[in-house]
Amino acid sequence: MSEKYEYAPVGVCPKKIEFEIEDGKLHNVKFYGGCPGNLLAIPKLIEGADALGVAKILRGNPCGAKGTSCADQLAVAIEKALERKAS
Repeated sequence: MSEKYEYAPVGVCPKKIEFEIEDGKLHNVKFYGGCPGNLLAIPKLIEGADALGVAKILRGNPCGAKGTSCADQLAVAIEKALERKAS
């Protein structure tokens, strides 16, 4: 069964990230706000991918001098979701 998650990213343009995790795989990733090209591409690239693997790849990717990025914030969201699921 798929579990839905919402995350309010910090330090980036999108106001919300939504996604589902089913059997450890990411589905239906959506960003609300931000650069449409990048934020439509990321979900297509990671649909059905291993959630932990995606988080490891995206973690720490900066956007300019922000120290974070939409991809990094998605990694944070995935990590928090996986922690919550494990507890």
